[in-house]
Amino acid sequence: MLFNSYEFIFLFLPITFFIYFYLNKKRLTEVSKGFLVLSSLFFYSWWNISYLPLILVSMVFNYGIGASLTKDKEHKKVSKKKLLTIGVIANVGLLGYFKYSDFFISNVNFLVGSDIPLLNLALPLAISFFTFQQIAYLVDSYKGETKEYDFLNYVVFVTFFPQLIAGPIVHHKEMMHQFENVRNKVINYKNIALGLFIFSIGLFKKVVIADAFSVWATNGFDNAEILTLFEAWATSLSYTFQLYFDFSGYTDMAIGAALLFNIKLPINFNSPYKATDIQDFWRRWHITLSRFLRDYVYIPLGGNRKGNFRTISNLMATFIIGGIWHGSGWTFIFWGGGHGLALVVHHIWNQLGFKLNSIIGWIITFNFVNISWVFFRAKEWEDAIKVLKGMFGGSGVVLPTMLSNKLAFLSHYGVEFGGFVEHIRSDIYTQIWILFGFILILLFKNSMEKIDKLKFNLSILVFMDLVSLISILALYKESEFLYFNF
Repeated sequence: MLFNSYEFIFLFLPITFFIYFYLNKKRLTEVSKGFLVLSSLFFYSWWNISYLPLILVSMVFNYGIGASLTKDKEHKKVSKKKLLTIGVIANVGLLGYFKYSDFFISNVNFLVGSDIPLLNLALPLAISFFTFQQIAYLVDSYKGETKEYDFLNYVVFVTFFPQLIAGPIVHHKEMMHQFENVRNKVINYKNIALGLFIFSIGLFKKVVIADAFSVWATNGFDNAEILTLFEAWATSLSYTFQLYFDFSGYTDMAIGAALLFNIKLPINFNSPYKATDIQDFWRRWHITLSRFLRDYVYIPLGGNRKGNFRTISNLMATFIIGGIWHGSGWTFIFWGGGHGLALVVHHIWNQLGFKLNSIIGWIITFNFVNISWVFFRAKEWEDAIKVLKGMFGGSGVVLPTMLSNKLAFLSHYGVEFGGFVEHIRSDIYTQIWILFGFILILLFKNSMEKIDKLKFNLSILVFMDLVSLISILALYKESEFLYFNF
Protein backbone atom coordinates (compact mmCIF):
# COMPACT_ATOMS: atom_id res chain seq x y z
CA MET A 1 0.00 0.00 0.00
CA LEU A 2 1.36 3.40 -0.96
CA PHE A 3 1.39 6.39 1.36
CA ASN A 4 0.35 8.45 -1.65
CA SER A 5 -2.89 6.56 -2.30
CA TYR A 6 -6.53 7.15 -1.46
CA GLU A 7 -6.72 3.73 0.24
CA PHE A 8 -3.97 4.61 2.70
CA ILE A 9 -4.99 8.21 3.44
CA PHE A 10 -8.75 7.78 3.71
CA LEU A 11 -9.13 4.17 4.84
CA PHE A 12 -6.12 2.36 6.26
CA LEU A 13 -4.56 5.18 8.30
CA PRO A 14 -7.74 6.53 10.00
CA ILE A 15 -9.19 3.05 10.67
CA THR A 16 -5.93 1.80 12.18
CA PHE A 17 -5.58 4.97 14.26
CA PHE A 18 -9.06 4.85 15.78
CA ILE A 19 -9.11 1.11 16.53
CA TYR A 20 -5.61 1.21 18.03
CA PHE A 21 -6.47 3.99 20.47
CA TYR A 22 -9.91 2.56 21.19
CA LEU A 23 -8.28 -0.69 22.30
CA ASN A 24 -5.81 1.23 24.45
CA LYS A 25 -8.64 3.25 25.99
CA LYS A 26 -10.24 -0.04 27.01
CA ARG A 27 -6.86 -0.97 28.53
CA LEU A 28 -6.41 -3.84 26.09
CA THR A 29 -2.73 -2.99 25.71
CA GLU A 30 -1.52 -6.32 24.37
CA VAL A 31 -4.50 -6.55 22.03
CA SER A 32 -3.73 -3.05 20.69
CA LYS A 33 -0.14 -4.11 19.97
CA GLY A 34 -1.38 -7.25 18.25
CA PHE A 35 -3.78 -5.17 16.18
CA LEU A 36 -0.97 -2.81 15.18
CA VAL A 37 1.15 -5.79 14.10
CA LEU A 38 -1.70 -7.29 12.04
CA SER A 39 -2.40 -3.90 10.47
CA SER A 40 1.28 -3.47 9.60
CA LEU A 41 1.48 -6.95 8.07
CA PHE A 42 -1.68 -6.23 6.06
CA PHE A 43 -0.04 -2.98 4.89
CA TYR A 44 3.10 -4.93 3.94
CA SER A 45 1.14 -7.66 2.12
CA TRP A 46 -0.95 -5.24 0.07
CA TRP A 47 1.35 -5.47 -2.96
CA ASN A 48 2.03 -9.19 -2.86
CA ILE A 49 1.08 -11.53 -0.02
CA SER A 50 3.83 -13.93 -1.08
CA TYR A 51 6.31 -11.57 0.63
CA LEU A 52 4.66 -12.20 4.00
CA PRO A 53 6.17 -15.61 4.95
CA LEU A 54 9.68 -14.28 4.38
CA ILE A 55 9.42 -11.41 6.85
CA LEU A 56 7.65 -13.67 9.38
CA VAL A 57 10.41 -16.30 9.20
CA SER A 58 13.04 -13.56 9.41
CA MET A 59 11.48 -12.11 12.57
CA VAL A 60 11.13 -15.50 14.29
CA PHE A 61 14.73 -16.41 13.46
CA ASN A 62 16.23 -13.10 14.56
CA TYR A 63 14.17 -12.93 17.72
CA GLY A 64 15.35 -16.42 18.68
CA ILE A 65 19.00 -15.54 18.07
CA GLY A 66 18.62 -12.19 19.83
CA ALA A 67 16.95 -13.79 22.87
CA SER A 68 19.83 -16.25 23.18
CA LEU A 69 22.38 -13.45 22.91
CA THR A 70 20.74 -11.44 25.71
CA LYS A 71 21.03 -14.28 28.21
CA ASP A 72 23.77 -13.89 30.79
CA LYS A 73 25.13 -17.39 30.38
CA GLU A 74 26.83 -18.79 27.31
CA HIS A 75 25.01 -21.60 25.51
CA LYS A 76 26.64 -24.92 26.26
CA LYS A 77 27.15 -25.90 22.62
CA VAL A 78 27.37 -22.59 20.78
CA SER A 79 29.18 -19.49 22.02
CA LYS A 80 27.55 -16.07 21.72
CA LYS A 81 30.11 -15.04 19.14
CA LYS A 82 29.21 -18.03 16.97
CA LEU A 83 25.50 -17.31 17.44
CA LEU A 84 26.03 -13.74 16.31
CA THR A 85 28.05 -14.92 13.33
CA ILE A 86 25.31 -17.36 12.36
CA GLY A 87 22.68 -14.64 12.69
CA VAL A 88 24.55 -12.07 10.63
CA ILE A 89 25.50 -14.57 7.92
CA ALA A 90 21.91 -15.82 7.70
CA ASN A 91 20.57 -12.28 7.30
CA VAL A 92 23.19 -11.26 4.76
CA GLY A 93 22.73 -14.56 2.95
CA LEU A 94 18.99 -14.08 2.69
CA LEU A 95 19.44 -10.56 1.37
CA GLY A 96 22.17 -11.73 -1.00
CA TYR A 97 20.10 -14.61 -2.38
CA PHE A 98 17.12 -12.48 -3.32
CA LYS A 99 18.93 -9.30 -4.27
CA TYR A 100 22.25 -10.37 -5.78
CA SER A 101 21.89 -13.90 -7.17
CA ASP A 102 21.27 -12.82 -10.75
CA PHE A 103 24.02 -10.19 -10.53
CA PHE A 104 26.49 -12.86 -9.39
CA ILE A 105 25.37 -15.35 -12.04
CA SER A 106 25.55 -12.81 -14.86
CA ASN A 107 29.09 -11.84 -13.85
CA VAL A 108 30.18 -15.50 -13.67
CA ASN A 109 28.68 -16.06 -17.11
CA PHE A 110 30.58 -13.06 -18.46
CA LEU A 111 33.92 -14.04 -16.91
CA VAL A 112 34.01 -17.75 -17.78
CA GLY A 113 31.71 -17.79 -20.80
CA SER A 114 29.16 -20.05 -19.13
CA ASP A 115 25.42 -20.00 -19.72
CA ILE A 116 23.98 -20.44 -16.22
CA PRO A 117 20.31 -19.42 -16.33
CA LEU A 118 19.26 -16.46 -14.19
CA LEU A 119 16.91 -17.11 -11.28
CA ASN A 120 14.79 -14.01 -12.01
CA LEU A 121 13.79 -13.71 -8.36
CA ALA A 122 11.36 -10.99 -7.34
CA LEU A 123 12.94 -8.69 -4.77
CA PRO A 124 10.89 -8.97 -1.56
CA LEU A 125 9.62 -5.59 -0.46
CA ALA A 126 11.68 -3.80 2.22
CA ILE A 127 14.16 -6.67 2.62
CA SER A 128 17.15 -4.30 2.63
CA PHE A 129 15.61 -2.21 5.41
CA PHE A 130 14.35 -4.91 7.78
CA THR A 131 17.57 -6.90 7.29
CA PHE A 132 19.80 -4.02 8.41
CA GLN A 133 17.43 -3.22 11.25
CA GLN A 134 17.60 -6.76 12.58
CA ILE A 135 21.36 -7.09 12.12
CA ALA A 136 21.75 -4.01 14.32
CA TYR A 137 19.49 -5.66 16.90
CA LEU A 138 21.61 -8.84 16.92
CA VAL A 139 24.90 -6.96 17.26
CA ASP A 140 23.54 -4.86 20.13
CA SER A 141 22.16 -7.99 21.80
CA TYR A 142 25.63 -9.53 21.62
CA LYS A 143 27.08 -6.39 23.23
CA GLY A 144 24.51 -6.59 26.03
CA GLU A 145 22.85 -3.34 24.98
CA THR A 146 19.33 -4.76 24.58
CA LYS A 147 16.77 -5.95 27.06
CA GLU A 148 14.97 -9.28 26.89
CA TYR A 149 11.91 -8.14 24.94
CA ASP A 150 8.95 -10.45 24.41
CA PHE A 151 8.13 -11.55 20.88
CA LEU A 152 5.15 -9.22 20.44
CA ASN A 153 7.21 -6.16 21.34
CA TYR A 154 9.93 -7.26 18.94
CA VAL A 155 7.46 -7.75 16.09
CA VAL A 156 5.95 -4.29 16.72
CA PHE A 157 9.47 -2.87 16.53
CA VAL A 158 10.21 -4.53 13.17
CA THR A 159 6.84 -4.19 11.44
CA PHE A 160 5.58 -0.75 12.54
CA PHE A 161 4.08 0.27 9.20
CA PRO A 162 5.25 3.92 8.90
CA GLN A 163 8.91 2.87 8.74
CA LEU A 164 8.57 -0.70 7.46
CA ILE A 165 8.90 -0.30 3.69
CA ALA A 166 11.62 2.32 3.19
CA GLY A 167 12.80 3.44 6.60
CA PRO A 168 14.08 5.36 8.42
CA ILE A 169 16.23 2.43 9.60
CA VAL A 170 15.19 2.51 13.23
CA HIS A 171 17.15 1.38 16.27
CA HIS A 172 15.61 -0.72 19.04
CA LYS A 173 16.75 1.62 21.82
CA GLU A 174 14.99 4.61 20.25
CA MET A 175 11.77 2.71 19.53
CA MET A 176 10.97 0.01 22.09
CA HIS A 177 10.53 2.29 25.09
CA GLN A 178 8.09 4.45 23.12
CA PHE A 179 5.70 1.54 22.62
CA GLU A 180 5.91 0.80 26.34
CA ASN A 181 5.29 4.37 27.50
CA VAL A 182 1.81 4.64 29.03
CA ARG A 183 1.41 8.25 27.87
CA ASN A 184 1.84 7.18 24.27
CA LYS A 185 -1.27 5.00 24.49
CA VAL A 186 -3.53 8.04 24.80
CA ILE A 187 -4.50 10.30 21.91
CA ASN A 188 -2.24 13.37 21.84
CA TYR A 189 -3.81 16.20 19.84
CA LYS A 190 -0.56 18.14 19.53
CA ASN A 191 1.11 15.10 17.96
CA ILE A 192 -1.86 14.67 15.65
CA ALA A 193 -1.53 18.28 14.46
CA LEU A 194 2.25 17.96 14.00
CA GLY A 195 1.85 14.57 12.33
CA LEU A 196 -0.71 15.81 9.83
CA PHE A 197 1.43 18.88 9.11
CA ILE A 198 4.59 16.89 8.37
CA PHE A 199 2.63 14.21 6.48
CA SER A 200 1.05 16.84 4.22
CA ILE A 201 4.46 18.36 3.43
CA GLY A 202 5.85 14.92 2.60
CA LEU A 203 2.88 14.13 0.39
CA PHE A 204 3.34 17.43 -1.47
CA LYS A 205 7.05 16.73 -1.93
CA LYS A 206 6.25 13.39 -3.51
CA VAL A 207 3.19 13.88 -5.71
CA VAL A 208 3.73 17.49 -6.77
CA ILE A 209 7.50 18.09 -6.81
CA ALA A 210 9.24 14.70 -7.18
CA ASP A 211 6.75 13.32 -9.70
CA ALA A 212 7.09 16.48 -11.83
CA PHE A 213 10.87 16.02 -12.02
CA SER A 214 10.49 12.29 -12.70
CA VAL A 215 9.08 12.93 -16.19
CA TRP A 216 12.22 14.71 -17.44
CA ALA A 217 14.59 12.37 -15.60
CA THR A 218 12.91 9.30 -17.12
CA ASN A 219 12.84 10.76 -20.61
CA GLY A 220 16.51 11.69 -20.40
CA PHE A 221 17.86 8.48 -18.89
CA ASP A 222 15.57 5.87 -20.42
CA ASN A 223 14.07 7.25 -23.63
CA ALA A 224 16.38 9.76 -25.30
CA GLU A 225 19.08 8.32 -27.56
CA ILE A 226 21.25 11.43 -27.37
CA LEU A 227 21.37 14.40 -25.00
CA THR A 228 22.79 17.78 -25.83
CA LEU A 229 24.40 19.99 -23.18
CA PHE A 230 21.28 21.59 -21.70
CA GLU A 231 19.22 18.41 -22.04
CA ALA A 232 21.84 16.40 -20.14
CA TRP A 233 22.05 18.94 -17.31
CA ALA A 234 18.26 19.17 -17.14
CA THR A 235 18.15 15.36 -16.95
CA SER A 236 20.74 15.01 -14.18
CA LEU A 237 19.37 17.88 -12.10
CA SER A 238 15.83 16.58 -12.53
CA TYR A 239 16.88 13.24 -11.07
CA THR A 240 18.90 14.91 -8.30
CA PHE A 241 15.79 16.80 -7.20
CA GLN A 242 13.41 13.90 -7.87
CA LEU A 243 15.40 11.56 -5.64
CA TYR A 244 15.61 14.04 -2.78
CA PHE A 245 11.97 15.11 -2.80
CA ASP A 246 10.81 11.53 -3.34
CA PHE A 247 12.77 9.92 -0.51
CA SER A 248 12.62 12.83 1.93
CA GLY A 249 8.90 13.06 1.12
CA TYR A 250 8.47 9.39 2.07
CA THR A 251 10.43 9.92 5.28
CA ASP A 252 8.34 12.97 6.20
CA MET A 253 5.16 10.98 5.63
CA ALA A 254 6.55 8.12 7.74
CA ILE A 255 7.48 10.51 10.56
CA GLY A 256 4.08 12.21 10.31
CA ALA A 257 2.12 8.95 10.32
CA ALA A 258 4.13 7.66 13.30
CA LEU A 259 3.45 10.85 15.25
CA LEU A 260 -0.27 10.13 15.03
CA PHE A 261 0.50 7.07 17.19
CA ASN A 262 2.76 9.16 19.50
CA ILE A 263 5.87 7.49 18.10
CA LYS A 264 8.85 9.66 17.11
CA LEU A 265 10.94 8.27 14.29
CA PRO A 266 14.52 9.53 13.81
CA ILE A 267 15.29 12.33 11.37
CA ASN A 268 16.59 10.97 8.07
CA PHE A 269 17.36 14.17 6.14
CA ASN A 270 18.75 17.52 7.19
CA SER A 271 18.96 19.69 4.04
CA PRO A 272 21.72 17.55 2.45
CA TYR A 273 22.03 19.73 -0.65
CA LYS A 274 23.19 22.59 1.57
CA ALA A 275 26.33 20.58 2.44
CA THR A 276 29.65 22.35 1.87
CA ASP A 277 31.78 19.19 1.84
CA ILE A 278 31.20 15.49 1.23
CA GLN A 279 31.42 14.54 4.92
CA ASP A 280 28.81 17.17 5.69
CA PHE A 281 26.62 15.69 2.94
CA TRP A 282 26.68 12.23 4.52
CA ARG A 283 25.84 13.70 7.91
CA ARG A 284 22.69 15.10 6.31
CA TRP A 285 21.66 12.52 3.67
CA HIS A 286 19.87 9.29 4.66
CA ILE A 287 21.10 9.83 8.21
CA THR A 288 19.91 6.47 9.58
CA LEU A 289 21.76 4.54 6.84
CA SER A 290 24.91 6.59 7.48
CA ARG A 291 24.54 5.80 11.17
CA PHE A 292 24.21 2.08 10.48
CA LEU A 293 27.24 2.01 8.17
CA ARG A 294 29.28 3.94 10.72
CA ASP A 295 28.30 1.88 13.78
CA TYR A 296 28.10 -1.60 12.25
CA VAL A 297 30.62 -1.50 9.41
CA TYR A 298 33.14 1.36 9.66
CA ILE A 299 33.82 1.24 13.42
CA PRO A 300 34.00 -2.60 13.63
CA LEU A 301 36.51 -2.51 10.76
CA GLY A 302 38.67 -0.24 12.89
CA GLY A 303 37.35 3.19 11.97
CA ASN A 304 40.12 5.79 12.12
CA ARG A 305 41.92 4.20 15.07
CA LYS A 306 44.60 2.24 13.20
CA GLY A 307 46.42 4.74 11.06
CA ASN A 308 45.79 6.50 7.77
CA PHE A 309 46.00 3.47 5.50
CA ARG A 310 43.42 1.55 7.52
CA THR A 311 41.20 4.63 7.75
CA ILE A 312 41.25 4.99 3.97
CA SER A 313 40.63 1.25 3.47
CA ASN A 314 37.76 1.30 5.96
CA LEU A 315 36.13 4.30 4.29
CA MET A 316 36.32 2.66 0.87
CA ALA A 317 34.99 -0.67 2.14
CA THR A 318 32.13 1.00 4.02
CA PHE A 319 30.91 3.00 1.05
CA ILE A 320 31.29 0.16 -1.42
CA ILE A 321 29.06 -1.87 0.92
CA GLY A 322 26.69 1.12 1.01
CA GLY A 323 26.63 1.13 -2.77
CA ILE A 324 25.95 -2.60 -2.97
CA TRP A 325 23.15 -2.25 -0.41
CA HIS A 326 21.33 0.08 -2.79
CA GLY A 327 21.32 -2.25 -5.75
CA SER A 328 22.79 -5.21 -7.61
CA GLY A 329 24.79 -3.55 -10.34
CA TRP A 330 28.26 -2.24 -11.08
CA THR A 331 26.85 1.27 -11.36
CA PHE A 332 25.88 1.13 -7.66
CA ILE A 333 29.30 -0.21 -6.71
CA PHE A 334 30.93 2.57 -8.74
CA TRP A 335 28.67 5.14 -7.07
CA GLY A 336 29.53 3.87 -3.59
CA GLY A 337 33.23 3.66 -4.40
CA GLY A 338 33.14 7.19 -5.80
CA HIS A 339 31.71 8.55 -2.56
CA GLY A 340 34.24 6.55 -0.58
CA LEU A 341 37.05 8.04 -2.66
CA ALA A 342 35.63 11.54 -2.19
CA LEU A 343 35.65 11.01 1.59
CA VAL A 344 39.25 9.79 1.39
CA VAL A 345 40.23 12.98 -0.48
CA HIS A 346 38.33 15.03 2.10
CA HIS A 347 40.15 13.19 4.92
CA ILE A 348 43.58 13.87 3.38
CA TRP A 349 42.61 17.47 2.61
CA ASN A 350 41.73 18.08 6.26
CA GLN A 351 44.90 16.40 7.50
CA LEU A 352 46.97 18.74 5.35
CA GLY A 353 45.17 21.66 6.98
CA PHE A 354 43.60 23.09 3.83
CA LYS A 355 40.34 25.05 3.94
CA LEU A 356 37.85 25.95 1.22
CA ASN A 357 35.54 28.93 0.99
CA SER A 358 32.04 27.69 1.88
CA ILE A 359 30.54 28.81 -1.45
CA ILE A 360 33.25 27.06 -3.46
CA GLY A 361 32.87 24.03 -1.19
CA TRP A 362 29.13 23.94 -1.86
CA ILE A 363 29.63 24.22 -5.64
CA ILE A 364 32.13 21.35 -5.66
CA THR A 365 30.06 19.18 -3.32
CA PHE A 366 26.73 19.70 -5.08
CA ASN A 367 28.19 19.07 -8.52
CA PHE A 368 29.99 15.94 -7.35
CA VAL A 369 26.77 14.63 -5.80
CA ASN A 370 24.77 15.54 -8.92
CA ILE A 371 27.24 13.80 -11.25
CA SER A 372 27.50 10.73 -9.01
CA TRP A 373 23.69 10.37 -9.02
CA VAL A 374 23.99 9.73 -12.77
CA PHE A 375 25.54 6.32 -12.04
CA PHE A 376 23.03 5.71 -9.26
CA ARG A 377 20.11 6.27 -11.65
CA ALA A 378 21.44 4.75 -14.87
CA LYS A 379 20.08 1.27 -15.66
CA GLU A 380 23.13 0.49 -17.80
CA TRP A 381 26.62 1.95 -18.21
CA GLU A 382 25.59 3.25 -21.62
CA ASP A 383 22.86 5.39 -20.04
CA ALA A 384 25.35 6.95 -17.63
CA ILE A 385 27.88 7.63 -20.40
CA LYS A 386 25.14 9.18 -22.56
CA VAL A 387 24.17 11.64 -19.83
CA LEU A 388 27.74 12.48 -18.81
CA LYS A 389 28.84 12.94 -22.41
CA GLY A 390 26.03 15.42 -22.91
CA MET A 391 26.79 17.25 -19.64
CA PHE A 392 30.36 17.92 -20.78
CA GLY A 393 29.35 19.04 -24.28
CA GLY A 394 30.28 15.86 -26.12
CA SER A 395 26.93 15.63 -27.90
CA GLY A 396 26.70 19.22 -29.00
CA VAL A 397 25.08 22.43 -27.81
CA VAL A 398 21.61 23.55 -28.90
CA LEU A 399 20.16 26.94 -27.99
CA PRO A 400 16.54 28.12 -28.36
CA THR A 401 15.53 29.32 -31.82
CA MET A 402 14.60 32.74 -30.42
CA LEU A 403 18.30 33.41 -29.80
CA SER A 404 19.44 32.57 -33.33
CA ASN A 405 19.50 36.18 -34.56
CA LYS A 406 21.41 37.65 -31.63
CA LEU A 407 23.83 34.72 -31.22
CA ALA A 408 24.22 33.64 -34.83
CA PHE A 409 28.02 33.97 -34.59
CA LEU A 410 28.07 30.91 -32.29
CA SER A 411 27.18 28.74 -35.29
CA HIS A 412 30.82 28.98 -36.32
CA TYR A 413 31.72 27.19 -33.08
CA GLY A 414 29.32 24.27 -33.60
CA VAL A 415 26.38 25.68 -31.63
CA GLU A 416 22.99 24.87 -33.15
CA PHE A 417 19.60 26.52 -32.70
CA GLY A 418 16.27 24.74 -32.32
CA GLY A 419 14.35 22.84 -29.67
CA PHE A 420 17.08 22.89 -27.03
CA VAL A 421 15.38 20.38 -24.68
CA GLU A 422 13.22 18.44 -27.14
CA HIS A 423 14.89 15.04 -26.56
CA ILE A 424 13.53 14.98 -23.00
CA ARG A 425 10.14 16.30 -24.15
CA SER A 426 10.62 19.42 -22.14
CA ASP A 427 10.04 23.15 -22.42
CA ILE A 428 10.72 26.35 -20.53
CA TYR A 429 8.85 24.97 -17.50
CA THR A 430 11.68 22.52 -16.85
CA GLN A 431 14.09 25.40 -16.22
CA ILE A 432 11.51 27.06 -13.97
CA TRP A 433 11.08 23.85 -11.96
CA ILE A 434 14.86 23.41 -11.62
CA LEU A 435 15.17 27.01 -10.38
CA PHE A 436 12.28 26.29 -8.00
CA GLY A 437 14.16 23.21 -6.76
CA PHE A 438 17.29 25.23 -6.00
CA ILE A 439 15.26 27.88 -4.17
CA LEU A 440 13.58 25.24 -2.00
CA ILE A 441 16.75 23.39 -1.02
CA LEU A 442 18.91 26.45 -0.41
CA LEU A 443 16.67 29.21 0.93
CA PHE A 444 14.03 27.38 2.96
CA LYS A 445 14.20 25.47 6.22
CA ASN A 446 13.51 21.75 5.97
CA SER A 447 10.38 20.20 7.42
CA MET A 448 12.11 18.96 10.58
CA GLU A 449 13.39 22.45 11.36
CA LYS A 450 9.87 23.77 10.85
CA ILE A 451 8.14 21.49 13.35
CA ASP A 452 10.64 22.16 16.13
CA LYS A 453 9.31 25.72 16.51
CA LEU A 454 5.92 25.35 14.88
CA LYS A 455 3.03 27.25 16.45
CA PHE A 456 -0.34 26.56 14.93
CA ASN A 457 -2.28 29.58 13.82
CA LEU A 458 -4.67 30.47 11.01
CA SER A 459 -1.94 30.94 8.39
CA ILE A 460 -0.40 27.55 9.20
CA LEU A 461 -3.79 25.85 8.98
CA VAL A 462 -4.54 27.53 5.64
CA PHE A 463 -1.10 26.52 4.34
CA MET A 464 -1.59 22.92 5.47
CA ASP A 465 -5.07 22.73 3.94
CA LEU A 466 -3.85 24.16 0.64
CA VAL A 467 -0.86 21.81 0.45
CA SER A 468 -3.07 18.82 1.31
CA LEU A 469 -5.72 19.77 -1.25
CA ILE A 470 -3.20 20.20 -4.07
CA SER A 471 -1.55 16.90 -3.15
CA ILE A 472 -4.81 14.94 -2.94
CA LEU A 473 -5.91 16.29 -6.32
CA ALA A 474 -2.63 14.96 -7.75
CA LEU A 475 -3.11 11.43 -6.38
CA TYR A 476 -4.77 10.28 -9.61
CA LYS A 477 -1.27 9.76 -11.09
CA GLU A 478 -0.22 7.22 -8.48
CA SER A 479 3.50 6.32 -8.49
CA GLU A 480 5.81 4.26 -6.29
CA PHE A 481 8.60 5.72 -4.19
CA LEU A 482 12.10 5.34 -5.62
CA TYR A 483 13.54 3.60 -2.55
CA PHE A 484 11.03 0.77 -2.89
CA ASN A 485 13.45 -0.54 -5.53
CA PHE A 486 16.33 -0.77 -3.07
